[in-house]
Amino acid sequence: MALIRVEHVDKAFAGRHGSISIMQDISFDVADSDFLAIVGPSGCGKSTLLRLIQGLDRPTGGAIYFRDAPISSVCSKMAMVFQNFALYPWLTVSQNVAFGLEALGWPEDRIKSQVDRYISVTGLDGFQEAYPRELSGGMRQRVGLARALAVEPSVLLMDEPFSALDPLTAESLREEILQLWRDPDLPPDAVLLVSHNIEEAIQLADRIIVLARRPSHVLADVHVDLPRPRDRKSSAFYDLTDRVYSLITEGGGGAAAPIASEGPSPQKAL
Repeated sequence: MALIRVEHVDKAFAGRHGSISIMQDISFDVADSDFLAIVGPSGCGKSTLLRLIQGLDRPTGGAIYFRDAPISSVCSKMAMVFQNFALYPWLTVSQNVAFGLEALGWPEDRIKSQVDRYISVTGLDGFQEAYPRELSGGMRQRVGLARALAVEPSVLLMDEPFSALDPLTAESLREEILQLWRDPDLPPDAVLLVSHNIEEAIQLADRIIVLARRPSHVLADVHVDLPRPRDRKSSAFYDLTDRVYSLITEGGGGAAAPIASEGPSPQKAL
């Protein structure tokens, strides 16, 4: 059974001169232990697709399923890490991390224990009483990650989470995300990453869904069969980057045959 199934999803928005189609006939599955990236040209609906998967928006056509149940409202088994941090500036680090747990109605002692755990896991020890304005961009994104992980989601959704960070901070957080994901004692069961950075997608993910330009469709489901840690300077990494880039730039005008390498799905604990 797939963890998530996206089946023939369409999405359109009302415009001044009629309906504007964003995506058409999007289909793919997400299995347990998948780290899946979604890439495509700007404006193809990558972030919209992530919102549809979590249930923050509804598709115009088709359906999305979580563990075989149709998603008809916000799915509590998923958590989102946003590009712009999305922290509450009037709350401390601890209060921001606790926010989702309070919304779930957890008892106070359990909330405190959970907040302490994920503040430690994400390297925020010593910053519990700090406010977002007192933190660097990288530390603020750690808070967003801790808040998402604290609810122990089955699926972690990440919407370009590193794009607002400087290159060194972004690289450090990418490595930490991989370490957290590969720990079998920590959530989530799967990660979906939206990225505009092809190298980032190849570095992190074990599968890449490549979308065409608007109205988008799936050009390819590419398996990243590269051993970890991945060497960006290797010929295999370069060749795969070129392949995905070519799919986006040359294949966006029409339907393309899906491309996928064979092999078993990778496991979370490696």
